[in-house]
Amino acid sequence: MPSITRTFTTTASPEAAYAYLADFRNAEAWDPGTRTCERTAGDGGPGTTYRNVSSFLGREVELTYTAAELVAPARVRLHGTNAGFEGDDVFDVRTSGAGAEVTYTAHMSFSGLSRLASPLVQAHLPVLARKTVDQLRDCLDRQPG
Repeated sequence: MPSITRTFTTTASPEAAYAYLADFRNAEAWDPGTRTCERTAGDGGPGTTYRNVSSFLGREVELTYTAAELVAPARVRLHGTNAGFEGDDVFDVRTSGAGAEVTYTAHMSFSGLSRLASPLVQAHLPVLARKTVDQLRDCLDRQPG
């Protein structure tokens, strides 16, 4: 099961970071692979679902994400699925000086023929994580408060 964890700081307050991360539609700005991300059901709280279309290793992938855990202002867990993939994006947010420290963890598992991609995904994760953290930090640093 490929996974990766990265921790970084931002000038955003924990409350602002949490609010931004809890609205998964913002993935269009912070996730380099996301092409579109739209809310399909819910009010933004637990159980809200999103349709996410991403490009990964040259392939377009559609996933359904569910806001599985929202604990303001400390934790956001989004669970993504499609026929060959299941994963979690987890954000743990803590106060750090005048801003916040965010630990981002991505867990992935593949089934069926998608399992064959697992070693390639694991090899590509460090590059993707660096790009994601850079974009995410930039987006969070622009948040008011």
